[in-house]
Formats: sequence, structure tokens, C-alpha cells
Amino acid sequence: MLHLNNVVCRIGGRTLLEGASVHVPEGQRVGLVGRNGTGKTTLFRLILGERSTDGGSITVRPRARVGQVAQEAPDGETPLLDCVLAADTERAALLAALEADPDPHHLADLHERLAVIGAHGAPARASAILSGLGFAPADHTRAVGTFSGGWRMRVALAAALFARPDLLLLDEPTNHLDLEATLWLETFLASYPGTLVVISHDRDLLNRAVERIVHLENGRLVSYAGNFDRFERTRAERQEHQAKAAARQAEERRHMQAFIDRFRAKATKARQAQSRLKRLERMPPIAAVIEESVIPFDFPDPEPLPPPVIAIEGGIAGYDQRPVLRGLNLRLDMDDRVALLGANGNGKSTLAKVLAGRLSLMEGSLRAPAKLRVGYFAQHQTEELRAGETPLQHGRRLMGDLPDQKIRAHLGRFGFGEPRVNTLVSSLSGGEKARLLIALTCREAPHLLILDEPTNHLDIDSRESLMRALNTFQGAVVLVSHDPRLVEMVADRLWLVDGGTVTSFDGDMDDYRRLLLDRAREARREGSGSSEAGGDSADMAHSAAAQKDRRRAAAEARTRLAPLRKKVEAAEKRLATLEAAKAKLEARLADPALYQGPPAPLTALQRELGETQRAIAEAEETWLEAHDALETATAAEPALAEGG
Repeated sequence: MLHLNNVVCRIGGRTLLEGASVHVPEGQRVGLVGRNGTGKTTLFRLILGERSTDGGSITVRPRARVGQVAQEAPDGETPLLDCVLAADTERAALLAALEADPDPHHLADLHERLAVIGAHGAPARASAILSGLGFAPADHTRAVGTFSGGWRMRVALAAALFARPDLLLLDEPTNHLDLEATLWLETFLASYPGTLVVISHDRDLLNRAVERIVHLENGRLVSYAGNFDRFERTRAERQEHQAKAAARQAEERRHMQAFIDRFRAKATKARQAQSRLKRLERMPPIAAVIEESVIPFDFPDPEPLPPPVIAIEGGIAGYDQRPVLRGLNLRLDMDDRVALLGANGNGKSTLAKVLAGRLSLMEGSLRAPAKLRVGYFAQHQTEELRAGETPLQHGRRLMGDLPDQKIRAHLGRFGFGEPRVNTLVSSLSGGEKARLLIALTCREAPHLLILDEPTNHLDIDSRESLMRALNTFQGAVVLVSHDPRLVEMVADRLWLVDGGTVTSFDGDMDDYRRLLLDRAREARREGSGSSEAGGDSADMAHSAAAQKDRRRAAAEARTRLAPLRKKVEAAEKRLATLEAAKAKLEARLADPALYQGPPAPLTALQRELGETQRAIAEAEETWLEAHDALETATAAEPALAEGG
């Protein structure tokens, strides 16, 4: 279906692809992965003919239909269903030919072709896709232009899926979806009848929907059989073998070179030395394994607060006197990790705004400590970043009461060291903008962190880094995400926002997936009342018990790490105090008047400075030991390493 042969592509003097080759057979479902900025989207543009290669060739099977999600969201007065149906251009052309009163001799041919492509079942198929992507049946007749931008991008995705091209290219298809639509899309793509190449950073989608991974790294394409988990294992094994081979070769070269240096001047050994020299020159080098560093997330830990962090009783929340959520009886403590489940439009964002203090309750009470600090991240807020400012300028504007050194240190915790801290926001990638917004959200060390779709534009390694940081964060977390793995690995509790209220969901993500599938079956049966969920009750009970055990283990792990974390914090405070004292002493010693008076004060200050410097060295050693102990203990906690 698709052949890439030694493809070369350069953009702005930067080489993205260098000798990239891969073959995708017809009917195969492929996941294209790689770090942000490696050229995955550019590769799609080359396949579609939107860009020209600088070398090599790209071949698509003749007469194959290649499809993608339209870059611009559909708009206008066209009803939703008609917009999706129009994506099948052959069906639309055949129906138009029928409307044009064709030659009777061609009428049978038109009907036959319509039957072959399943034209009569097309409206039902389009409706099923729209429903799977979260559109209610009543929405199918609404004009496309009445929906928001994110929902219109879902329409564009629905149109691409409905068209069923021979080769379907999808670039981050879950970015505009909620969790429920993402779970449906995984199932849909797993049975896609054509050839599929999908760029995604969603590990679950890459595990469930594809059968092969193509990794773009250092300008090359490397193919791996199996899903993403198998790709990770196979790649790790290859890298381990390569590293060992490179080490063995380096040792062999060292021995040869030592023999040559020692014996090349001796007549009796000259021939052997010359032989080894030739072997050394002919030996092909084995490249050392170079792992790209993962940019960290490092949330500042807040000081403890008495429980509960937030308690809501009898709450009703909504807008303009129209309730969205009723019967809210919720409690959050400092060690809580809560994920909000529920389809878009059910009230997840409303609840998040209530918890963040951005929306007052219409009725009921909300209790929280006076010193509570809340950090609230919403993906759309990236639009509020100022394109003409750098991350450092954003930090100065929002953290102006702090010295530059502390502002830089805070941004550095989120990967903005030199030179990225002085790069204009307009030049940052989508992932970097999201990372900057998270950093600014945490500038006051919040006790409660509310993250609404934090993983959009983050690559898989960055998502793993975010997961680890959330699992070691000492405050409470409320998470809204379409990434099932992030939810499963971070959340200790699940709240289901559905039916105008919020209830605790006692299962795990597999149970929630089954619940959605059961609801879909119920909807297809049009209320027949029959259900196949009963047989899963034992599995659900077992899964719920396992989930509770994991949550308890994670809480216990955080408790065990608390003393070590306090030692690190105490060492940091001690070091900061000594550094401040040192700065004051150096300022006094810089005063010229000091050197014109009696020597005793000068000697005393110099002695005090020396003692302070020795104390700083000891404090730094204490901090390093405490930090190393904390890192070692954290790595040894499986409950945290696995997402507790």
C-alpha cells in the first residue's frame, strides 16, 4: 500500500528525515511514534503530496484513496449528518447521477454500484460514528456551524472515518476527544477495514488499535512488530545489546591500541603490531546508545493543611440559575488523587470550576481552609499565553515578588532552562506551551492541583514524566483526561459525573470501559431491557478490590516517603538560610570603609565568612545525601513507580 525508500527531508536547514525507509502492506494498522519535533506530521505531508522530498521516493498503491482529517473544522448551515455523509464522494456522485434522471441503460449500473458500496446503510453507519464520538441523536440534524471548534473537529474526524479511504492517516485523533469518545475510537480503529497509519501519544490506543509500530528517531524509520508495549520491550532489548556490543568493541580497541603502542618499535613484534593496526582500521564502529533526556515535571510540595482540603454538602452548581449538578456531597483530602469520569457536557468542567473557586455554589455549603491554594490548569488557557513574551517574562509578570533566581529555578523544574527560558512563546511547541502553563499554574505551590486535559500535545515520554511527578506530589490532585493510562496510573479514586450529579465509581478503567460498552449495547437494542453485563459482576468485584489494594499501597508508600521528603525540605531551607547569610557577609566585606578602620572587625567578618562557607559545604552534602536517599526510596516503591 505504501512504500518509503531512502526519503530525505530538510526544513529550514534542519534535517528531519535522512534515508528513511519503510513498507506498509495493505490492510495493516500502524502506529507512528517518536518524540515531539522529530518530523511525524511532516512525514504525513510528504505522503499526501503537500510537501516535496529532498531525496528518495514515496509510493502509494495506484488508484488508492488516501484520507485524513480535514485541517479546518467544517462550518456553515449543513446538518451534522449530511456533512458526514458528504465525505463519501462516490456515494454522493452516484446519488446526484440518479437525481439527474440518467439514461435508463445506466440506471441498473448506478443501483448496482450503490448496493456494492452499502449506500443505503450509510446514514445508519454515519449516525453510529457520530454517536460514538459523543454526539447525541438530537444533534445529528443541527447545523455544523452551531457547534464549538472542538466539536466541529470531531465532525471532521467522523467524516474521515465514515469515508473509509484505502489508506487513512490520523494525526493525534484523540486531542479533541473526551475519555468516552477515546475508548470508542480505540475499538473502531482496531477493526478498521483499510490500511491505517496513526500518529498518537496515547499508549492505550497504540496497544489496542495497531499491530505494528514504526519509530521515527534520528531521521530514520525503524519498524517493530506488535503493539506499543511490545515495541518498548523490543527496543529496550536492542539498545541493551547495542550498548554491550559497543562496550566490548571499545575494550577490544583499547587492547589492540595498547599492543600497537607497546610493540610497534620492536622488530620481533612489528609484524603483529602492523596486523592489529590494520584490523583496528577495518573494524566498523558500533554506535553508542544515546538516549534523549526526558524533560521533567517537578511539582513544588505545599505545606500540610488540616483535613479536609475541601468539603461540599448539599451542593447545587450551575449557571444563570440553571443547575447543572445537584446533590453534591464530596470531600477532598491532601493525599487524594481523583479522576473525573463522564462524557463531555455532563458537568466535569463545572465541578472543576467549583473546586477551583471559580464558580460559586447556587445552594449548599463548601468548606475549605483559609490558607488553601489551588492550581487550575485548562488546556484552552494556552491561548492566553502571550506570543511575544518568553517564559521568563511570563514568570516575572506573574511572580514579580520573587527574585529572578527563584523564578528561573521554578521554571527550570519544568524543563525551561537555558535557552528555552528566553525563547518566545510563539516559537514553543504545543507541548512546551502546555508545560509552561502547568509551571505557571504551580507557581504558588498549590495544595490542590486541578488538571483538565494536561496531556494534549505531550509525547509519551513526557506523559510518563507527568505521571511520575503527580504520584510523588504531596498535595491533592483532581484530574480530567482522555488518556486512560494516565487516569489508571494516577487516580486513587474515580468520580462519575453523570445524570446531573457526582457519585463514586468503585471499579477501575476496565470496569468503566465495560460500563460504556454495556450502555452502547443498550442503546442499540433501543431499550429492549436485556443486558449482558451480569456475567461480568465477579470480574468487576475482583477488579474493584485490586484497585482498592493499589490505592492503599500508594497511600502507604507516600507515608513512608514523607520523613525523607521532610529531610530534603529541611536541608533546602538550611542551605537557603546560609546562602542568604553569606550574601550579607560578602556585601559587608565589599564596603571600602571597612578596610580603613581597625583590623579587628574585618578579621571577625572574614572568620565568620569562612565558617559560613564551611557550613554551606556541609549543608550541601547533607542535602545531596537526603536527596539521593529520597530518589532511591522513591524508585524502590512499586506502588508509585506503577502509578499509585
